[in-house]
Amino acid sequence: MEHELNAAAPQDELPALAITLLKGVMYREADERLWSALLNLQARVRDYVAVLNLELVLDEAEGYAFLRARSTAEGDEAAARMPRLVARRPLSFPVSLLLALLRKKLAEFDASGGGTRLVLSRDELAELVRVFLPAGSNEAKIIDQIETHANKIDEMGFLRKLKASSGPPSYEVRRILKAFVDAQWLAEFDARLEAYRLQLLGGLAGGKEGADA
Repeated sequence: MEHELNAAAPQDELPALAITLLKGVMYREADERLWSALLNLQARVRDYVAVLNLELVLDEAEGYAFLRARSTAEGDEAAARMPRLVARRPLSFPVSLLLALLRKKLAEFDASGGGTRLVLSRDELAELVRVFLPAGSNEAKIIDQIETHANKIDEMGFLRKLKASSGPPSYEVRRILKAFVDAQWLAEFDARLEAYRLQLLGGLAGGKEGADA
């Protein structure tokens, strides 16, 4: 629902909102006051970042917001020449695979009505990937690699590593992943996984370039 600008939202919040969004994803749970200001000032934020050829993506229900590069209209050469403030990051193949599996798991979790937070242990992450690995793979190496890949996805903002007093770590799957892996992509998931399986069996699990985020 679009929130109207009102006197309760101080105008000097606009620079703080822009800076926070330019740094990465903004979550409601991280700063309720700043989130409230974003809801009230979102029209001004959209105008502000549009000058930088960016657009605001805000999901009030899920509680996150981020900036992405505006799509360039065909023939708009001036916009195409503008430098990108939000860079596309090349992802290794294992990270791409794990992201795909996490998006699938999140869809299943939502369909089951199991709650709002999907938390997976390191071993559960490894189990998601294990079925796609060639027979005879080194189990200990797989676990070590899974943790490395999970930490990378944590840095990207799609997982949140939870503090643990002892034992292996667990991770919360951030719901913003739904915004980056859309329904159409998910509908083609089986075909993509088959392609992943063939690539892995071809000995390419080491880390060729996969997708961009």
